[in-house]
Order: sequence, then C-alpha cells, then structure tokens
Amino acid sequence: MPARVGQRFPTWQLFAIAVAVWSTTWHAILYQLEHTPPEIGVAMRFALAGALALGIAAWRGERLRLTLGESGRVALQGAFMYSLAYLAVYHAERKVPTGLVAVGYSVSPLINGVAAWWLWRQALDARFLAGGLLCIGGVALIFAPEFGSVRPTQATQLGVVFTIAAVLLSAIGSLLASRNALHRLPFWPTIGWGMLSSAVLSVAIGAALAWASGQPFQVGLPSLGMAPAWWLSLAYLAGAGSVLAFACYLTLQQRVGPGAASTVGVMTPVVALAISAAFEGFEPVAWTWLGAALAVVGNVLILRPRAL
Repeated sequence: MPARVGQRFPTWQLFAIAVAVWSTTWHAILYQLEHTPPEIGVAMRFALAGALALGIAAWRGERLRLTLGESGRVALQGAFMYSLAYLAVYHAERKVPTGLVAVGYSVSPLINGVAAWWLWRQALDARFLAGGLLCIGGVALIFAPEFGSVRPTQATQLGVVFTIAAVLLSAIGSLLASRNALHRLPFWPTIGWGMLSSAVLSVAIGAALAWASGQPFQVGLPSLGMAPAWWLSLAYLAGAGSVLAFACYLTLQQRVGPGAASTVGVMTPVVALAISAAFEGFEPVAWTWLGAALAVVGNVLILRPRAL
C-alpha cells in the first residue's frame, strides 16, 4: 500500500485480492453469529485486526504516535468504516441471506462517486452515472422477491434496512478514509488505530443496547474446543477479511478514487450469491440472476474507462 504493498502490486491485483477475500467473508460472518452478539463479534474482529496492523506498522518503522487531530480523524474513520458499517452488516446477516447483503454493496460506486464529486469535484461522466443506475436497478430486481412476497416478514424488512444502513455507513467511512489520505496520515497506523477504536465503540454500543433493554451485557466467547469454527472464522475475518482486504481496498481507493474503488463489488456479489446458494439454502430465481447481471454490468461500466 502506498510505499507498503501498493508499490509491489498493480491495481488489478489489489482489486482481485479484495474481491476474492470479501466474497467469502459474508459466509464466514455466519459462524460468528452462532455464538456471540454482533457487537462482540465486530469488536473481537477489529481488535485483533488492529493489533496486527499496528504490528505491521512497527515492523515497517512507521510512526505509531498520532497527533490529537490525527487521532480524531482516525477514530471517525474507524467508527463508520469498521464499527457502525459492520454492525449493520452483522445484524443484516441475521435476517436475510448473506448474498443479498453483499449485492446491496453494488450501490456503493454511485454513492461514493457522487459524494466525491460533490465534496471534492472529482470527475463524473455519463458512463459512470449509467453504471451506477444499472447497479441500483440490479439490486432492486434482486430484492424484488423479498418485497413482493405475499407475506413479507418483519425480519426480512429489518434485514433490508440494516443492509441499506451498512452501505451508507460504509460510504461515509470510505470518504473519511480518502480525506485522511489527503492529509497524508500514516497508512498502517491509521488502519490499526482506526480498527482498535472501532472495537472499543462496538463494545460500548453493545453495552448501551443491553442496558437499554434491561438485559445483562454478556461477552459469551465460546471455548476453542466447543466452537473451533468460530475461532477459525475470527482469525480469517481479522487477518484476511480486515487487514489484507482493507489494505488493498484503501490503496485502490487512493489510486482511482472512492467511486471507482467501490467497484470491488463487480464480482463480490456474484461469488457471494453462489456461496449463499451452496451453503445457506438460498434459492435464487430468474430475477435474482438478472439483477446480479445488471449490477455487474453497471460496475463494469464504471470501471472500464479506468485502467486496471
């Protein structure tokens, strides 16, 4: 990543790594939800990931100490990009198939692109906008069976709300990360401290929700012998799904901008849908595949003018 991994890998490889990893993390999250509340799962994931990122920063000799102003910017990035966005993702996955949650992120390029144009006047062209609209149309088709069912469940509707929240919160996090890059904050320490601060926030949110509901706040970590899949998925989510994937994504974002970088969703939804169908009993229909195809085409239109 800038003077880190990014100088070693071309842009297309950063893109491929992020897609390959994040296509599988949607399913890995399910193992976390079996034993712990989302707030604890997110906190454990990013506490471990943050420690790993800071270890990389120390090994590389990057400065670990941030100024007060830098700390505030990093904490804000961590709150939106890692804590709030992923809490929404984890809660969404308790309500709807993971593939559908993943496809929701196909809207991200248009959101991030328009926001970057509005904030920093980054270029927007007709191809980009057309691609973004195709993404939205594809997502609408994919969710059409859920909305159009004869008896839509409250859980499904809540899952859709959490999915939309996750996409919007993630977009804000991406824009904050772009701003931090413009301020030349150190790359790995920004990731590490941002993830650690997000872990603290996630625990605080979990405790506040427990207090508001009158329930005791329980961490409830399973033992390794009772739930090896939980610990293995945690290691994968922290190492590959957080440190590696976010390092690739944030470097990609610095190279091509927030909107184009969000086209990591070109292949992620399709692969995630296949995983959801294979392991979760999700049965896609014709509208599902048509919507996924439109989302993919839309993302390709956004990315095509930019050389990978």
